[in-house]
Amino acid sequence: MPYTIIDSEAFWLALKHEAKLVAEKEPMLSSYLHACVLNHHNFETSLSFILSNKVSDDVMPAIAVREMFDEAYMLNPSIVDAAVADAQAIVQRDPAVSSYLPVLIHFKGFQALQVHRLAHHMWQNGRRELALFMQSRNSEVFSVDIHPAATIGKGVMFDHATGIVIGETAVVEDNVSILQEVTLGGTGSESGDRHPKIREGVMIGSGAKILGNIEVGRGSKVGAGSVVLSNVPPCMTVVGVPAKVVGKPNCDMPCDSMQQNVLADSDKEG
Repeated sequence: MPYTIIDSEAFWLALKHEAKLVAEKEPMLSSYLHACVLNHHNFETSLSFILSNKVSDDVMPAIAVREMFDEAYMLNPSIVDAAVADAQAIVQRDPAVSSYLPVLIHFKGFQALQVHRLAHHMWQNGRRELALFMQSRNSEVFSVDIHPAATIGKGVMFDHATGIVIGETAVVEDNVSILQEVTLGGTGSESGDRHPKIREGVMIGSGAKILGNIEVGRGSKVGAGSVVLSNVPPCMTVVGVPAKVVGKPNCDMPCDSMQQNVLADSDKEG
């Protein structure tokens, strides 16, 4: 049964309960789960521990990276709230997931998005060299390349995530689902505002390329493998190379339904 939206405290209690059950059931994971979840007093310290150990390297140790995360979470608690919303979105939308714990410790799409949130915080606060370092590590570790200046809302799901590329001036609003190999890119060497704006409720199918300073309207759906070069009106399904309107989604929020068969929308154009 899908989870309903809960607050961050209830989320943390549910997460610890899941970790305890798994640790009791699978002793081989007990030490790992204690280190990642059960030894921590709140979600943000657990998250910073997991992410810092993922993106550290031989030159930048985990303890130094963790200090960056902890400082960002203290100065900007909305980053933690966004992470909670992201995790809940995944459990609600992905039929392969029935609990929060795998999202936190295994799902690289979730983890890559949280690393980007740190990079974006640094970029916004003038620490651009560190932000670019985090972008580079994100790309190396998770195969997700997001410019630190890109703006991404909460309740966002990167499903599978490998190969996602998001450019500097891109905007992804709240409650969006993006599958693997998606590019939100530019169309050349132009400068300035040159990347897509993805509005709330959108679902972008695997391998889609959305290029230029264009808008994908609220509640729209982009079919897998499509190349989108012009604005997509709200509540429309587009598919093809170049992408064309083929119908309307069968719900108001395609990001939630995750229905990727665009042929089911082909008779709803109006």
